[in-house]
Amino acid sequence: MSLNIKPLADRVLIEPVAAETKTASGIIIPDNAKEKPQQGKVMAVGKGTKDEPMTVKVGDTVLYGKYSGTELKLEGKDYLMMRESDILAII
Repeated sequence: MSLNIKPLADRVLIEPVAAETKTASGIIIPDNAKEKPQQGKVMAVGKGTKDEPMTVKVGDTVLYGKYSGTELKLEGKDYLMMRESDILAII
């Protein structure tokens, strides 16, 4: 699927993974108790800055801070736009 959005500079567009609906022991978590996901898939990346090239690429699965990025809704899906420096790790 191609998106009609191209992040600028060192920004990254991430599609968060769905929040867990059950605990490991099988308890169902209600919507108001779910935590924000901290993992997602990179959907688009900018070109980076002249001093810092981008290290993440489209398709990478990344971990990011709980309150990082700006929430967007594109084509009916939720995404996060954040700077590459807000990404904690590539997994």
